[in-house]
Amino acid sequence: MNSNSPWWATQFDQQYLHEYEPLFDLAQDRREVARLLEVLALPSGARVLDCPCGQGRHAHLLAEAGFNVDALDYSATLLDQARERGTGKTLRYTQGDMRALPGRWSGRFDAVVNLFTSFGFFDEPQDDLRVLAQVARVLKPGGVLVWHGGARDGVMAKFLSRDWWSSGDGTMFGQERQFDPLSGFLEITSTWRGPKGHGERSHRIRLYTASELASRMREVGLVVEQAFDSWSPRPLHRKSSEMMLVARKDG
Repeated sequence: MNSNSPWWATQFDQQYLHEYEPLFDLAQDRREVARLLEVLALPSGARVLDCPCGQGRHAHLLAEAGFNVDALDYSATLLDQARERGTGKTLRYTQGDMRALPGRWSGRFDAVVNLFTSFGFFDEPQDDLRVLAQVARVLKPGGVLVWHGGARDGVMAKFLSRDWWSSGDGTMFGQERQFDPLSGFLEITSTWRGPKGHGERSHRIRLYTASELASRMREVGLVVEQAFDSWSPRPLHRKSSEMMLVARKDG
């Protein structure tokens, strides 16, 4: 990958897995999927798309719960990790760009999930709208999108400019964050030092308010019906740093 590649084309690698290792906990994954089952209220055998799916933390549990799951991600490294968890007739992984989902998926899914702040990667806001349009295309009429990620209002209300933690092998990680209120980009610079070496790199994510994201969804035929304070059943409020939006496709 050349130096002109966008950050998201190279970020999701073994170093990413190392850095976020403390957040990747099977018990937490199971709690999150239990909440998804509650929100989705779909019958066994329903078709679900996890996009992007990362290392398959939720996809394999959704399949385990009885859904027919497709999962898509751009990162070959994360897909390799996902496939190590298992694949089968009800769990299939595809490498691809969420701005251009496979044509054969049109109208296929009862639900799409977009989780763990997996949105707002692209330089142009129009590309975020393209992602939502693709989601709308692959949903059946009446199908549901569950979107989970950072809530701009809440992130700004209790902005954390820096923090640090250690991984299992003793590597120390630090993050410094800056926010540009004009573009909406949150820029994160990660540094690390440990037994395997040291380094630094940055990435950025465009944050949206709930009302702004709901408006963008409405443009492509997705109507937000519920808004929660992250994974909890509590309603979204102005200090929620994460939000879960549940939107339904017209039809």
